[in-house]
Amino acid sequence: MLKYIFFRFMAMIPTLAIASVLIFTIVELPPGDYFESYVAELQASGETVDPEKIEYLRVEYGFDKPAWQRYFGWVWGMFHGDFGYSFEYERPVSELIGSRIFLTMLLSTVTIIFTWLIAFPIGIYSATHKYSMGDYGFTFIGLLGLAIPNFLLALVMMYFAKVWFGTSIGGLMDPEYINEPMSLAKFGSIMEHMAIPVIVIGTSGTAAMIRRIRANLLDELKKQYVTTARAKGVPPVRAVLKYPFRMSLNFFIADIGNILPAVVSGAEVVAIVLSLETTGPLLISALQSQDMYLAGTFLMFLAVLTVIGVLVSDILLAILDPRIRLQGKAQK
Repeated sequence: MLKYIFFRFMAMIPTLAIASVLIFTIVELPPGDYFESYVAELQASGETVDPEKIEYLRVEYGFDKPAWQRYFGWVWGMFHGDFGYSFEYERPVSELIGSRIFLTMLLSTVTIIFTWLIAFPIGIYSATHKYSMGDYGFTFIGLLGLAIPNFLLALVMMYFAKVWFGTSIGGLMDPEYINEPMSLAKFGSIMEHMAIPVIVIGTSGTAAMIRRIRANLLDELKKQYVTTARAKGVPPVRAVLKYPFRMSLNFFIADIGNILPAVVSGAEVVAIVLSLETTGPLLISALQSQDMYLAGTFLMFLAVLTVIGVLVSDILLAILDPRIRLQGKAQK
């Protein structure tokens, strides 16, 4: 196991190196750069443009150099904790992301817990009560949750909250707490505003997980070892939870590689609709304005979380399921 973990850590180095090259290349692919987009925006709004100032900024931030030099400068800076400068927000990237990452992780973590608490009991019930009225009802609700886009559900809930209760559910806190340091009152405001985003974002994830738990558990319940356990008088709850449910969680553990980056990126479209102060809208804005250091650093951070998540999921799969052999060798 230790040898495998060491090998995977060593494999992360070329993986992340290739990812950094691809990220930088993709961000660079659109014609022009941030300053050209900025000039076009100013001209479209009728404002005057100082060519000398724009040229000074281009030289100051290295945009007069070849792309490969800027790439190595960006990577070298990341090793020293310097992730570059956001031209659009006129702030260091580390400061800009850090101001939003706490809210994003808090929202995503609560959403994931909400999804698990609902999906696991319903999935187990649907699998153990196949084709019952409850199973049909939960199946219908699950399909409904998958069919309704999250952003549409967010718009509907915003409308009814305004019409029925006269309240706005946009944002993650009351306006007076924005840009204020964290306090008990601000945290309470965040938790109060979090209910609607958690329900909206968690709807599709909960529905999908219910269907997958049901399908995997049904497959395990048909196997011979379950029939043998029941014939030997093993209590029904234990006969389901000890081995079948454990074996049906393979897909869940394998998804950890996707959960970690999702915790940071958040639901971008829903965040825009609900005006959430998370990192998702920040990434979309950076890509649209070609704010390359902000967009590139964010995407690189997601790549790091992805490779770490995949490693964690592989290790947990080996612990959960003894049938999995990390070495990939034939067992005699």
